[in-house]
Amino acid sequence: MTTDSTRPGTGNRHHVQFLEATLSLLDLSRWQFAITVMFHMTFPAITVGLSILLSALYGMHWKTGKPVYLQMFRFWRRIFAVGFAIGVVAGIVITFEMGLNWGVYAAQTGPIIAPIIGMEVVTAFFVEAGFIGILLYGDGRVRHATMFAATVAVAIGTIMSSSWIIAANSWMQTPAGYAVQNGRFVPTNWVDTIFNPSFVWRWPHMVVAVLISAAFFVAGIGAYYLVKGRALPFARRSVSIALGVAAMLLPVQVFLGDSVANHEFPLQASKAAAAEGNWNSQNTGWVVFAIPDEQARRNIAEVSIPCLGSAFYRDLTCTTATPGQDLIAEADRPSMAPVFWGFRIMYFGAVLMFGTAFYATILRFRRKLWTSRRFHRFLLWTTPVGIIAILGGWVTAETGRQPWVVFGQLRTSAAVSQLAPGEVLFSVWGFSLLYLVMLVAYLAYIVRAMRIGPERDHPGRADRRQPAADLVAAPGVAGSDLASREMS
Repeated sequence: MTTDSTRPGTGNRHHVQFLEATLSLLDLSRWQFAITVMFHMTFPAITVGLSILLSALYGMHWKTGKPVYLQMFRFWRRIFAVGFAIGVVAGIVITFEMGLNWGVYAAQTGPIIAPIIGMEVVTAFFVEAGFIGILLYGDGRVRHATMFAATVAVAIGTIMSSSWIIAANSWMQTPAGYAVQNGRFVPTNWVDTIFNPSFVWRWPHMVVAVLISAAFFVAGIGAYYLVKGRALPFARRSVSIALGVAAMLLPVQVFLGDSVANHEFPLQASKAAAAEGNWNSQNTGWVVFAIPDEQARRNIAEVSIPCLGSAFYRDLTCTTATPGQDLIAEADRPSMAPVFWGFRIMYFGAVLMFGTAFYATILRFRRKLWTSRRFHRFLLWTTPVGIIAILGGWVTAETGRQPWVVFGQLRTSAAVSQLAPGEVLFSVWGFSLLYLVMLVAYLAYIVRAMRIGPERDHPGRADRRQPAADLVAAPGVAGSDLASREMS
């Protein structure tokens, strides 16, 4: 005779029941949304910057007639196209989850969030959809001016998309320009709603972040060809442009990041305390490393630098302590670990990128940028650092807002839909598996594109699928001439 514990499938059912008991409906819904958003954000972290790069590359090709710019445009366009398509699909899923898993949130914030998301669709998405076909298939089929205008339009669309998304999220962080009527948030001043206190700094901070992320992505792949000794003109131009952009934008990003902290943290003291890693308000130092213990309300292990806490930069003394969790009501405290480590991942990622760009600038001035093999190998390993830093910043922003979905106004626990936990658990596993497969497939595509290389994209190699006009770099320059010219 078989018992329940020995029947086939019983172990799996018990495992599911254990997970349902361990993770509440709120936890499962939050995990599902977090997985979806983090997967989606991986692609704009690449494609927004690549769209601007594509515009610049085609513009330089049109102006100078140098075939290397067209080669770069074609290579990076392929990686952009696949990432753009996956990002759009993942973004659509987020909209459905808002209505299904977070129905109360959708109902109460709909008068504000829905028009903002609608504007993102009406403006940014329609612009992208209208011109993406020309960008992908117009090379050699339309005039240079039309092709360049299409690439610029797609780039503008990606920037516009980010502005509306950040506006909606920033309103959840620092709500403004609204009134509560019959349990719903309704706008009273759209200017204040959109340009809320945190949007003014968070939007440029995010835009610069995705540009830097794409720059290191391009530089890392370019470094691969430098290490392999392949397609050197392509690799040198890619690395040079990418590191130049990073070197110019990273100092700006340091200022923007500091401004975000100065303007948002005073409005969200609970997030600031969690990011600092302090349980009490006696510490004047900066906590570099910590293992928080939520139950005991202390750090099991901690490494801190005395006198370098956030308060030091306000009064330049060691007497003012940084804010701690003891100043926040227990019911209003976020979980410290994800906020603390999310902020550290973002911060240390930024430090790594800043140091890399600074050292690259030194090598450039010393004319050793193309001969430093060790730096090329190191640069290859920094390819995903910008993406990782962006995800760390997102974790800091979103987990630091907890336990509120609209900070100070609507708790996350009150915003979730009442669904069957088993069904949500199934969807969490389903989405996780699906996104893992899609991410692996995209990475495999990038690796395959790298192995094939940009050589096939050189205008001197006639593509029989393209008309002869595709081999013309500029008026008066014949394709046969381009084939014999040096890529430089």
